[in-house]
Amino acid sequence: MGLSLSYDIIIKGHNGTLQLETKDDEGTEFIIELPGRMGSNN
Repeated sequence: MGLSLSYDIIIKGHNGTLQLETKDDEGTEFIIELPGRMGSNN
């Protein structure tokens, strides 16, 4: 359920990307990228 909720928030809610990289004996790395906000710095 946690990964499904993360997908909905990152992909559907923020138009971001979610990637997984798994290496034997090292574990899994989750890579989350969110688009930056355009416009003024206020």
